[in-house]
Amino acid sequence: MKVPLVDLSAQHREVAAEVEAGLAEVMANTSFVLGPQVAAFEEEFASFSGVGHCVGVANGTDALELVLRALGVGPGDEVILPANTFIASALAVTRAGAVPVFVDCDPVHHLIDADAVAGHITARSKALMAVDLYGQVAPFDALEPLCESRGIVLVEDAAQSQGARRNGRVAGGFGAAAGTSFYPGKNLGAYGDAGAVLTDRDDLAERVRRLRNYGSEVKYEHPELGFNSRLDTLQAVVLSAKLRRLARWNEERRRAAALYDALLGDLADVKRPAVLPGNEHVWHLYVVGVPERDRVLSMLQESGIGAGVHYPLPCHLQGAYADLGYREGSFPVAEAAAREILSLPLFPGISAEQQERVVGVLKEALRAGA
Repeated sequence: MKVPLVDLSAQHREVAAEVEAGLAEVMANTSFVLGPQVAAFEEEFASFSGVGHCVGVANGTDALELVLRALGVGPGDEVILPANTFIASALAVTRAGAVPVFVDCDPVHHLIDADAVAGHITARSKALMAVDLYGQVAPFDALEPLCESRGIVLVEDAAQSQGARRNGRVAGGFGAAAGTSFYPGKNLGAYGDAGAVLTDRDDLAERVRRLRNYGSEVKYEHPELGFNSRLDTLQAVVLSAKLRRLARWNEERRRAAALYDALLGDLADVKRPAVLPGNEHVWHLYVVGVPERDRVLSMLQESGIGAGVHYPLPCHLQGAYADLGYREGSFPVAEAAAREILSLPLFPGISAEQQERVVGVLKEALRAGA
């Protein structure tokens, strides 16, 4: 039995008829760019996330960049963010003209180490970007007072946490604004690239709406430099259909994660994922730690198990940021995690039989190295 890391086919079958009808309406009305379906989705997702505004953009990287630009972050500024994240978080900082300043992660949850942030604040620090990782929210309750006391704006990277909560607050509602991604494999995924900015601030939402549309609110009037980064109307149709099912799909992910916890309970060599107290996890990824990760990964993949690694090389060691002067040992926790973490297949609709197969092969791989 082959088990993919992510299986989007079941989701598609569930929404196919609704999506087909919605796409047909867009085609009939030829409302391809910023059509009414975009505004409808923006309103729906803002309500789902418990914020006043959602602004749809072309992708998650653009969402974070536009948040930073709307907040006035630019050349000469520094933005603090975790080393253990997808590089898009850092690239958004660079594209806004600022310099990323990396921080290590905590060894249990792999989220940004809130205790380490203060030591990286300088006179040039303008913002802190906290990343929700693997499906759970970053420790904003510790970060919010620090940012407030030091005059630093707080931004949330919510690309992996759609529907998650921290102490009752929904992901996307932390900091001045959040950027999220609707890349197909996300908990709420489009049929291509898409993203959004979430905020309660009227001024930020208004500025992001201008920036995504060539810096314009009135056609052919461009009071500031902007971009072409608009959520496609066709993708909005897909996202609205999926959003109506997201809470149930997230619950299916939680049940699957609980089953993995039970199946892996007797494996001393496997570090199971931990949930930060106060968090309601949505299990975008089920990430474990194993010895000899690369060998185990190869055996899983050779046996038809679509395991993956998120992420094999921390941001500070990427060639793209070699000029910043980081080196091996700069952030030992993130580097250790990169050597041992492994993402097991998890998606809405995964069967108990599939999960048992995954764990069975994992056990065989671990025994082979004993």
